[in-house]
Amino acid sequence: MSPVIPIRAVATGGCSDAPVLKERGQREVFCGLTGIIWLHRKIQDAFFLVVGSRTCAHLIQSAAGVMIFAEPRFATAIIDERDLAGLADANVELDRVVSRLLARRPEIKLLFLVGSCPSEVIKLDLSRAASRLSAQFTPSVRVLNYSGSGIETTFTQGEDACLASLVPVLPAAADDAKPALMVVGALADVVEDQFARLFKQLGIGPVHFFPPRQANALPTVGPNTRYLLAQPFLADTARALEARGAQRLAAPFPLGEEGTTAWLQAAAGAFDVAPALFESVTAAGRERAGAALARQRQQLAGKRIFFFPDSQLEIPLARFLSRELGMSLVEVGTPYLHRQHLAEELAWLPEGTMLSEGQHVENQLDRCRAERPDIVVCGLGLANPLEAEGLTTKWAIELVFTPIQGYEQAGDLAQLFSRPLVRRMRLAA
Repeated sequence: MSPVIPIRAVATGGCSDAPVLKERGQREVFCGLTGIIWLHRKIQDAFFLVVGSRTCAHLIQSAAGVMIFAEPRFATAIIDERDLAGLADANVELDRVVSRLLARRPEIKLLFLVGSCPSEVIKLDLSRAASRLSAQFTPSVRVLNYSGSGIETTFTQGEDACLASLVPVLPAAADDAKPALMVVGALADVVEDQFARLFKQLGIGPVHFFPPRQANALPTVGPNTRYLLAQPFLADTARALEARGAQRLAAPFPLGEEGTTAWLQAAAGAFDVAPALFESVTAAGRERAGAALARQRQQLAGKRIFFFPDSQLEIPLARFLSRELGMSLVEVGTPYLHRQHLAEELAWLPEGTMLSEGQHVENQLDRCRAERPDIVVCGLGLANPLEAEGLTTKWAIELVFTPIQGYEQAGDLAQLFSRPLVRRMRLAA
C-alpha cells in the first residue's frame, strides 16, 4: 500500500519548466459539438439543439450510435439553402422549431442552443435568441446557448463552453454559508457515486457535482465554494467560477491510484480531514487499484507511446502511464496546455519528456513514423491509416466516453492501452 501523497511536494520538478513545441498548422480533430454525446446523458432533463447543417446532424448521430427508433435528448435544427441565401428569417424558423420541440417533449427543463460553423457563417445571434426564448418559456424551461463550432472549439472544449454558459445562472451561496466542495466536470454516474461515497466517509460536505443530473439541482457558488476539476479541459468554466468567488483546489487529475489519491487529498487538506481518517477511508480502494494495475503493468511496462493532440487528457494520461505502468513517453501532444491547471501533472512527468501544443498534423505524422512507437493515441481520422502502416493505435475519443476516473476504474483505464497491444500480438502470431 502506497503512502499518502502530500500535494505540496509535487509543485516543482519533472517537466514544470520544460520547453514546449508550439505547433500551428492543419488540424485533425472533432469539433466541440461532440461533447453533446456525453453531456446529454449526464443532465437528464436537458436538451441540446444544434443549429447547424446536415453534416452536423450526421456527425452527432454517428458519434452517438443512435438507433432509428431512439429518442435522444439532442437534435439539429437544419440550416438549409433558404437560410443561407437570406430568403428565410432564421430567427422565426428557430422559434418555430423550439416551440414544436417543447410541445412534444414537455419533460425538458433546460434547453441549450448550440452554435455551429453554419450558424456562425450566417451571423445568427444565438445569445439573443436564447434570451428571447427563455423569457417566452420561463418558468417551465430555461434556454441557454454556447458554441460548439469547429471554428472556435475542438472536441472536449464543447463541454467547457456548455458548463461556462451555466455558471452565470448558478444560485449565489449565502454569505454565511459553510464551505462547500464542487466537483467540476462531467463524470459517469457510477464514478460520481463512488466519489460521493468517499467524500461522505471523509466527512467532507456539502459536496455538489457540476453539471448536475437534473437541471433544477444547480449547485450554489460563492466565496465559500472550493472546487476540484475532474477534467483538464475546463479553462473557461474555471475562470467563470472564480469570477463568482469560487477557489480552485490545485491537484493532479483522478486517473490511476496515484492521481486519485492526490486529488482526494487536495479536498481532504482543504476540509481539515485527519491523515489517519484519510488513510483508513482510501486504503481499500488504493489496494484494489494497485492490484489491478500490477496485472496490466506486465503488458505495458517498457512500451513506447505517442500522443497526438486531441482531448486535453493527454498529459494526465501520460503521467499515469509513465509512473504507474512504466511506459516510455515518445511525445505528448495536447491541443492546449494550461500550465496552471496542469502544474501538478507536469511536475510528475519524467524529465525530458517531449511536449507539443497545438497541431501540425503532417509534421506530427512524420515524427510518429520516424519513432515507430508501440502504440499511438490519436483521433479516428488518423487511426486507420496508421494501422495500415503497421502501427498500433488507440482512439482518443474512447478515453472520453469511457469511465476512467477513480480507484475502481484504474485497471479498466490501463486495459484500454493494453488491449490493442494484445490484439496486435495475437494477429501477428
